[in-house]
Amino acid sequence: MRSRCQFHLQSLIVATSLIVIGSVVQAADEYAYDLVHSSVSFKARHLDISWIHGRFNQVDGRFSLDRQNPEKSVFELTIKAESVDTANAARDEHLRQPDYFDTKQFPTITFRSTKVAAIEGGYEVTGDFTMHGTTRAITIRLMGGREIEVKGVKRVGFSTELRLRRSDYGFDRNAIGPIGDEAVIMIDCEGMRK
Repeated sequence: MRSRCQFHLQSLIVATSLIVIGSVVQAADEYAYDLVHSSVSFKARHLDISWIHGRFNQVDGRFSLDRQNPEKSVFELTIKAESVDTANAARDEHLRQPDYFDTKQFPTITFRSTKVAAIEGGYEVTGDFTMHGTTRAITIRLMGGREIEVKGVKRVGFSTELRLRRSDYGFDRNAIGPIGDEAVIMIDCEGMRK
C-alpha cells in the first residue's frame, strides 16, 4: 500500500514538474520580424547644409519577449548592407563601395541584445551593434511593446532612434567626404506570432 501511494506521489510530482517546466519554457513569446510593416531608415548631413535620407530594404530579425522576466528577453536585427536605398541609383552604388559600407567585405549590419530592462513605455536594451566589421556596445530605448491580435495573428511593435558616428565603425575619417560622419537611424519594427 505504501509503495502504491509513493508511486502516485512520485507521478504527481513528475507531472507537476513538467507543467512548471512547460510554463517556464513558454514564458517567452517569439515574434518574427514583419518586413512589410517595418522600416530601418537613416539620414545624414550633406555638406552640413541639408539631410540625405535613405533606408535599408532587406531586414530580418526576431523578438523573444518574456514579460514576466524582461531581463530574459532578446532582440535581434540583421540588415543587408547592399539593400541601401537613397532613391538615387548612382549614389546607392557608391555607398556599397569600399570607401563607404564595403558591402562585399561586410555584407550585414547586425544588432543582438545582451541586456534588457523594462522601462515605462518599453524597454532599455543594451547590445552589440556590428557595422563595417566593427562591433560596439550601444544602448537604445525601444518604445512600444503592446500586443494586439488581428485575424488570428498576434502583433507587437517598437520604435527607436539613435545617432551613430561612422568613424566609430572603421570608416576612414579622411574618406567620409561630403556626407557627414554622424548618421541618425530610425527603426520602426513590427513582430508577429500565431
